[in-house]
Amino acid sequence: MRIVIQRVSEASVKIDERIKGEITNGLLILLGIEHSDDTADADWLIQKICGLRIFSDLEGKMNLTTQDVNGQFLVVSQFTLHASTKKGNRPSYIRSARPEQAIPLYEYFINTLKTLSNTNIESGEFGADMKVSLVNDGPVTILMDSKNRE
Repeated sequence: MRIVIQRVSEASVKIDERIKGEITNGLLILLGIEHSDDTADADWLIQKICGLRIFSDLEGKMNLTTQDVNGQFLVVSQFTLHASTKKGNRPSYIRSARPEQAIPLYEYFINTLKTLSNTNIESGEFGADMKVSLVNDGPVTILMDSKNRE
């Protein structure tokens, strides 16, 4: 699994001009699932997300977690995170998981993050054409890949 985490002061996702999910002060998580991923990949990423200290403390140092600042999460599926651009100019998405595998993992990720963070999780809709808006706070953007754990 690959994720892009963006610390945001606000973020939302729209489907057909209707807001599906929105947050203030938290993390926008773009989630890409590949065919070799399983729940262990999700569990590892969720543990990292919950402990990630990227919010400023009173001294201005990134030292606080999302929970410390009563932050929120917005999770949006994004299969293009597994794009291969090695050949030609048209990306290949062959590593991205098929919906029958990816949807259960996407739902597992959201439900497990909700349980471990004890926070309501907003989300997009798997496979939908979504419009994501955000105000990146910092800016702070972090990439994580569950296959690069060392």
